[in-house]
Amino acid sequence: MNGYLMKELSLIRGEDNFIESFSPENRYGVAFEDDGVTAYFYAVEKDPSGGDQRILDALHIYEADEEPEPAEKKGAKDKKDTKEKKTNENKKSSKLMIVWSRDWLKCALVIDGYCHALFDFEGQGGYNINEFPPPNSFWTKGERKLSEEKIRQFFP
Repeated sequence: MNGYLMKELSLIRGEDNFIESFSPENRYGVAFEDDGVTAYFYAVEKDPSGGDQRILDALHIYEADEEPEPAEKKGAKDKKDTKEKKTNENKKSSKLMIVWSRDWLKCALVIDGYCHALFDFEGQGGYNINEFPPPNSFWTKGERKLSEEKIRQFFP
């Protein structure tokens, strides 16, 4: 992924974590939050007249009791085997990175080398793997599907 690595964190799913990153070139930023149950990635905007921030969009990243890797990477597994390993896998440490594009208008959330979510501040778009939640009425208005093509488009 071609861009600027602005934040890096070692995290364990289901443990409280909060990390944010703001562009040095504009008023946009992102925040990742794992509240112990659910993790979200937020697009935020600083108020130009003060220190207030508003949330532009939110993308679901994972539930703490889900498998740590996207299904596309796991491949087919025996359901019994997956269920038995799930508890132990969720306690392993993951590497989280926040990467900004070179124009400072796109930002990606990368966990263990795999892009899980992406915000396009210029085009007002939020994209993630599970396309949840549905787009809101004031910022992200199009589809939410995160694809390899979209990642290459924003991070050439």
